[in-house]
Amino acid sequence: MKQIEIEAGSIEEAVKEALIKLGARREEVDIEVIEEGSRGFLGIIGNRLARVRVKIKETPRDVIETTVQEIIYAMGIDVAFNISQSGLYWNVNFEGPDVRLLIGRRGETINALQFIVNMIVNKRLNEKVHLIMDAEGYRRRREETLRRLARRLSERVKRTKRDVVLEPMTPQERRIIHMELKENPWVYTVSEGEEPYRKVVISLKR
Repeated sequence: MKQIEIEAGSIEEAVKEALIKLGARREEVDIEVIEEGSRGFLGIIGNRLARVRVKIKETPRDVIETTVQEIIYAMGIDVAFNISQSGLYWNVNFEGPDVRLLIGRRGETINALQFIVNMIVNKRLNEKVHLIMDAEGYRRRREETLRRLARRLSERVKRTKRDVVLEPMTPQERRIIHMELKENPWVYTVSEGEEPYRKVVISLKR
């Protein structure tokens, strides 16, 4: 994180000098006053300079990039990634020789990574950041699979008149199930449980 400490005759002077050296605007930085400074006797003897620490605020992109790099390095897998923003969502897309290892069985690994990075980023920034991770079109293929699954299980519920509980899914995957069966005249869906083990339940309309 880029930061600098500056001494000057006043806090405001120190902040202005720091902003110039960092090439940043005031709203782009966090300011910590280390020493307020004071004027000595008759304004001459015993003057103490003000001292501030000014650092560039971390952006969601910065924290996402650093966090993902650290985890990928720790996993020891050979993948590259790029980050983009679409509305309220930050998208991380992976590619490379080990991308299948990153996806895991039914997306378990990439979903776990997405959950962990989301938690870290939200905690670091103290704000809600929505993050979606994908790998060479996996999410699109997974969506098609989930839509077919939803239709097939809705027919089972209709036939047996018994609830069906699906495996734990991410919020994005649960939404696919809910939307696919939203207009179904025979069944309805609800989500139950706590993250990351929250599940969709398909039930017969009474």
